[in-house]
Amino acid sequence: MKIVLLSGGSGQRLWPFSNGSRTKQFLKVLKDEKGELESMVQRVWRQLQEAGLAGSTYIATNGSQEELIRSQLGDSIPLIIEPERRDTFPAVALVSAYLFSEANVPEDEAVCVLPVDPFVENAFYDKVKELEDVLQHSDVQVALIGSRPTYPSEKYGYIVPASRSSDSSDTAIPIKSFIEKPNQMVAEHLIESGALWNCGIFAFKLQFLLGLLREKGFPVTYPELAKEYDTLSKTSFDYEVLEKAKQMKVIVYEREWKDLGTWNTLTEEMNNPVTGKGIVSTDSTNSHVVNELDIPVILLGLSNIIVAVSSDGILVSDKAASPRIKDMAELFKDIPMYEELRWGWYRILDFSRREKENDTLIKKIVIHAGEHIRTHYHRSRKEIWCIQSGTGMAILEGRLHRVQSGDCLQIPENTKHSIMALKELTLIEVQIGSGLIGEDTFEEP
Repeated sequence: MKIVLLSGGSGQRLWPFSNGSRTKQFLKVLKDEKGELESMVQRVWRQLQEAGLAGSTYIATNGSQEELIRSQLGDSIPLIIEPERRDTFPAVALVSAYLFSEANVPEDEAVCVLPVDPFVENAFYDKVKELEDVLQHSDVQVALIGSRPTYPSEKYGYIVPASRSSDSSDTAIPIKSFIEKPNQMVAEHLIESGALWNCGIFAFKLQFLLGLLREKGFPVTYPELAKEYDTLSKTSFDYEVLEKAKQMKVIVYEREWKDLGTWNTLTEEMNNPVTGKGIVSTDSTNSHVVNELDIPVILLGLSNIIVAVSSDGILVSDKAASPRIKDMAELFKDIPMYEELRWGWYRILDFSRREKENDTLIKKIVIHAGEHIRTHYHRSRKEIWCIQSGTGMAILEGRLHRVQSGDCLQIPENTKHSIMALKELTLIEVQIGSGLIGEDTFEEP
């Protein structure tokens, strides 16, 4: 069985940490067994490794997340790149074409699709393995995993079994229908009737998806389908496939399953009330400070509060109200002020735009030891690099310069340049000119 993690989306329910370049699955706010911070995608990848499934796993993503995935998980995981962001049905269709034409996966092999950010125990992945058995020993088109609800949630979808079953939890049950995010009254009724939370995990034989593509007149090879990607229906897999499939079964997962997509659910899994530099007073119960900046944040005498601080903004919210931040954050279309890349990260410290003068942008850049920024140049701006700490080698128009703390380099327009860290480098970059956002021109490797 091949496993595919879907890593997409640009959700803002975890604003100001989630932005256009960094979504919830990459936020390092959870702790692993050693007490070190890890992101949701790092947690899932670790669990897949422990379950012996990592070797058959791919990640489907868009180009804007490639650097971040490589930074957090390394270069060994095969990525399937979408030409553009669309929805889960186009993504799964492209994945199927890739597995068929590029990875030479047989058409009768099972493919399991998982979101990249579920919060589950390791036992969950034993259920994932069972999906293959359901597909290989029955005539179902799609097999899913459903979690036993613990409360009438309005933010999850529900799977309605064809009939209530008294069999063991690992029995595959026929599916009657799907209900998407009902109100509380309907959710209560669904739970009473034996409905399950839809975990967003489904499996099918590769030939099933390839058959759908052929029926719709689409190519089943990755290069050709990528060219026609923008013509695929921009709809969810649930709507395009699950609601129309005739034969489906669900496996019941009885343990805890969570979607940590909002601050109120995410903080339930954060053992320490403070992440970063800050203090929460002892009379502030069920309150959290999550601070990405090097300035202190103090929370006094307030309960059930989330304070989230990043370069992109500050959120102070009652936890129950925090899911509403998605609508509020839509009002701000500023550029992302922080980005994590394969070679390190940067934070924008200041950005000044002027009508009749040069614009100015100031960044703090950290390059990990042994990593480098690719050779590039700028047509409409000059740069100044001031080294704060570390040592490295910079190249300007083919000339090599050893740099260390206290050094400054002037980089004129149209000057090819790159830099490598021998010891982790921290530098301040001052950009002066126009086209300061996304104007890098890279040399071909």
